[in-house]
Amino acid sequence: MAEYNEDAYKLARKAYIEYSCPFERALLSRCVACGRSRKLNLAEREAIACGDAAVREHCLTFYRALHDNAQFALKINPDAPWPFGKEIRAQCGGVRGLADALGSVSDETTDIATLVLQAQAQFGASSAFPYSEIMRAVVHYEPRKRR
Repeated sequence: MAEYNEDAYKLARKAYIEYSCPFERALLSRCVACGRSRKLNLAEREAIACGDAAVREHCLTFYRALHDNAQFALKINPDAPWPFGKEIRAQCGGVRGLADALGSVSDETTDIATLVLQAQAQFGASSAFPYSEIMRAVVHYEPRKRR
């Protein structure tokens, strides 16, 4: 069996994906959706790219604020890499918490980009989002069980 070359995969990924999606893990786990995402298959793996660079910046700002606020809630060392399970809790729970704060549908059909734009229209900058309410959803989010 040939040895898998992770560096070659990363180079190919960089070449094919102009704008990476900050919520790629949430989209791949299918806990939320995004109408602006593009699914790609690279080296027998799925990857998600963003099809709208302007909206990606808004999502990225929310993603960073979500991480900053979730560090304490999920008991994460700010200098350590995020474990996969906690990343999923932050992404899926964060999007669902934001949907709840807006009074929107909060399930696997929730569109991340649309939700972030609605939240910015309602609250202004992402720094004004109701993170105390969003963090409750992050803490209580349970990823689906493995089969």
